[in-house]
Amino acid sequence: MALPPEVCIRGAGIVGHTLALLLARERVRVALVAPPREGPRPEDVRAYALNARSQRLLESLRAWPDADHATAVREMLVHGDDGGRVHFEAGQQAVDALAWIVDVPALEARLAEAVRFSPQVDVVAEPVKAALTVICEGKASATREALGVAYDVTRYPQQAIATRLRAELPHGAVARQWFNDRGEVLALLPLGGEAGHEVALVWSVEQFRTSGLVAQDEAAFCDGVRAACADALGALTLTSPRVAWPLQRATAERWVGRLPVDQGGGAWALAGDAAHTVHPLAGQGLNLGLADVAELARVLKERDYWRSAGDARLLRRYERARRADVLAMGLATDGLQQLFSQTAQPLPQLRNWGMRGFDRLPLVKRWVARQAMGLA
Repeated sequence: MALPPEVCIRGAGIVGHTLALLLARERVRVALVAPPREGPRPEDVRAYALNARSQRLLESLRAWPDADHATAVREMLVHGDDGGRVHFEAGQQAVDALAWIVDVPALEARLAEAVRFSPQVDVVAEPVKAALTVICEGKASATREALGVAYDVTRYPQQAIATRLRAELPHGAVARQWFNDRGEVLALLPLGGEAGHEVALVWSVEQFRTSGLVAQDEAAFCDGVRAACADALGALTLTSPRVAWPLQRATAERWVGRLPVDQGGGAWALAGDAAHTVHPLAGQGLNLGLADVAELARVLKERDYWRSAGDARLLRRYERARRADVLAMGLATDGLQQLFSQTAQPLPQLRNWGMRGFDRLPLVKRWVARQAMGLA
């Protein structure tokens, strides 16, 4: 890169790569910090649910995975703990898909390939001086911690277990989710194309159960999943390792500021999990992170020609715009988790009655679905 970068991005995950490509498209010079990886990479069993806004964004960057690694969700079935049910269909929302379930390694590979061919992006091993440093290092961000930015964390008494399964019956491009009366949530997400039998499991379970389920005999684990999902897809077989992580809702106290003089003195901004996390029950974590960088790129694109990328007014505009969206999603997911963790009557009856009533309100369902798809 002949000229120094205007923006340095710390964190070379999906959010960081996407921001680099968005800025490069606007002819902004970018340094993307990607330290060399030490040792072989462990198998990644994660799959993300991406909404229509995220899909359009990644497709515009030519970073959308092929059909084998991005499965359209045509229907979504959400089951309560006592007969409540909500059913969403893409056709009722006048869209082709409610969401897409995307293999993380495939998406990361497409983004990395796009960055390699972008002359505006320089991949570096160490942070460099720039007018703006964007921190996309995830929820355990070392840079955010070094800057002394408080990260307000609410920990749930649960952990998430993720793995891949092969089902006896085809998934039919349907995403399925079950709540139980302990606040646990099990989701089976379709993979491998619309006629596939592969599903991604995301199971939020009570903390004391996690280690036992991860270490459990494979057949017994699959039987437990089969019972928890009411035998929706027949016999199940594990096809990947099981991984687990603690669940939390968190928001950084500040999302923008200035670096110390000894670190260059430029401006900084947080994006993605470095700025916020939410409960995964709605599958909106990465969508929020991609919306962050889309908004930041928009703000920088529309700036006056004389403003630098680190202009404080621009960054405050970005922070205000994104905080409201993240707060609303955090409250919604937290409220659902809390609602299903209450066992005292009449709450179980009321929440299932509410689900059945909601399912009979097409206009309200359409509004909620379009909010989740990022089309509101």
